[in-house]
Amino acid sequence: MFDRIAQRLSQWVRSKHFLSGITLASFLESIVVPIPIETLLIPVTQMRRDKAWWIATVATLGCIAGALVAYGIGFWLFATFETQILGWLDEPEALTGIQMRIKAEGFWFIVLAGILPIPLQLAMLAAGVSGYHLGLYVMAIALSRMLRYFGIAWLVLTFGNRAENFLRRYQYNAIIGLSLIVMSLWAGQRWLFN
Repeated sequence: MFDRIAQRLSQWVRSKHFLSGITLASFLESIVVPIPIETLLIPVTQMRRDKAWWIATVATLGCIAGALVAYGIGFWLFATFETQILGWLDEPEALTGIQMRIKAEGFWFIVLAGILPIPLQLAMLAAGVSGYHLGLYVMAIALSRMLRYFGIAWLVLTFGNRAENFLRRYQYNAIIGLSLIVMSLWAGQRWLFN
């Protein structure tokens, strides 16, 4: 079974639909699929190192497109379908907490939500429900996902086939490090403008 999956994956990464497939997978992961796209990006980037930067680019664009859909659902449809949308969530009260964090911390909270292993979908929906500034929202999503996806491309190009083991071993250290950098930037920005 795994040999067949590997063979299919190998055929797909050599097809003309490869990059559009990555874009679609990233789009779907950002709004409905609960499996992190990194589980696809790491092996695919290892197989197609010649396209590493393109893979990171289209994955980022797919996520931004999905983020716009999630924002739109929150902004335009949440009031009408609130009961149904909250019914899809494991913890509906988490949405309220995230809304409060977005109102208090804004841009940097959204960036952190895109880096940390928490459901970014909730932050996207909450940003729309809150009516958070769309331009800042897109910039925050783009920044957080570029850090993740271009980081994967860099790791694969730097460490080759060892990248997956490296990522598994140091994933939480990297998340903590990136989070500390983002929190420092957020604190510095607050200090400068207050």
